[in-house]
Order: sequence, then C-alpha cells, then structure tokens
Amino acid sequence: MDARTGYVTQMNMDLDAAIGAAAEYEFDYLEVMMDGDTERRRLDDQSDEIREALADHELDLMVHLPFGGIDVGSPFEHVRAGAVAEQKAAIDTAAALGAEKGVLHPTTDAWSPAWDASTLRNNALDSIRELVAHADERGFEVCAENIPRSIFRTHEFPQLLAETEASMTLDTGHARMDGRDSGGIAAFTEEHADRISHVHLNDTRHASDEHLPFGAGNLDFERILGAFPDDWRGTLSLEVFTFGFDYIEASKEHLDDLLTER
Repeated sequence: MDARTGYVTQMNMDLDAAIGAAAEYEFDYLEVMMDGDTERRRLDDQSDEIREALADHELDLMVHLPFGGIDVGSPFEHVRAGAVAEQKAAIDTAAALGAEKGVLHPTTDAWSPAWDASTLRNNALDSIRELVAHADERGFEVCAENIPRSIFRTHEFPQLLAETEASMTLDTGHARMDGRDSGGIAAFTEEHADRISHVHLNDTRHASDEHLPFGAGNLDFERILGAFPDDWRGTLSLEVFTFGFDYIEASKEHLDDLLTER
C-alpha cells in the first residue's frame, strides 16, 4: 500500500497551527473541515495565505465539505437546490485552494415518518450526480461517506456506488456503528476497494462515534487496511476528536508503524 496520510481538522482549530502540525508530523496532506472558522467564505478571504502556507510546508490539501444544515436529500426542491448550490460553492473554494478531493455526507434531515426512504435516497443520488459533474469540471473528486442512522449507511452504499460516479470515503467508526466488526469492515473494504478513495480512520471501543486517538480503540486496523490490494493508492485521514496536537502525533506514529509492517 502506497497510501498518503493526513488528519482532519476539528471545529475552529487554528488553521496555521494545524498546517504547522501536519508538516511537523510528516503528514502528506491536511483535511480541512469547511465549517465554522474555516467555512468557505472565510477560506476565500485568506486563500493566498493558505496556498502559500501549504506550499511552504509541501503539503497537499483535502477538505471535508460542510454537512450541518446541508440537506442534499431533502424532499423539498428548494431546500435541496440550496444545499446543492452551497456544496458547489464549497467545491469551487476547495478547488481554487488546490484541494484534490472532498468528503460529502449523502444525508437528509427529512422527517422520516413522512417520507419513504427510497425517495429520499433517490433525491440524494440526483444531488450527488450533479455535484460530481460540477466537481469533475474542476479536477476535484467527490468522496461520499457512509453515515450511520442515515439513508446511506454501509448497508445501502452499494446502491450509491452503482448509480453515481462518486468515490467513497469509508469511515471505520461509522461502519462499526452500522453493526460491522473488524472482519465485516474488512470484507466490505475488499469488495469495494476499487471505489474507496479515502478512509476516515475513526477508532472506537464500542459501536459509537468515539473518534479516539488511533490505536486507542479495539478496531483491528491491520486487518481492515490489509483488505486493500497492494497497489491501492488512496488517502488515509486520522479523524481524532481532539484539540491536543500531541494526540495527533501519537496517532501518526501508530499509523506509520502499522503501514511499515504491511
């Protein structure tokens, strides 16, 4: 495996500090959460400085597209159109900054008792196809993520992959919440490795979204990553809920050791 590694910024994390830490710990890229202090308009305002800092530190850029308040599967056409427009604007900002790919939540906040799940999934699929076409024109890759308790859990993801050209972000903690143990996640990985472009390494001790430091949970990442073919060239993001860069550093060391052993 010749995967590149990075980590996901947390809400309102200082971006200069995050870039510096990514370089210090010898990551290949930084994945910026496009919300709060790093929402697209704020990134636009400091685009020159961001590009310069990334170049100075020889870092690539990935993004996590916004998801709070964004409803790409809404049954209400104007809500859905607004969500797609906002995601297109975020893609434009990300591409202008030089980002290669972005994580997308293929979800809806629709009142589930009132709407058939297949209708909501079809709405989301229409939005994803529109976003992928928009992104392709900008050399940007849309990576839809498996989201537990949503219309596209890992259980439904084969439909998304079959009916759109989106790549996949496999979130390991989310897959665990969907009822898959390490063996089940590895089996899913092996089956869909050709479409999984990006992985959120979300460690957990339980079927919950803990986002522990890498190696602090009980997911068998050696088995999960071992399910990828040797020639897989995707990206691996540590997604750790912390503002302490020392936990990021420790996670990177653990990941490096694991990848070296493969």
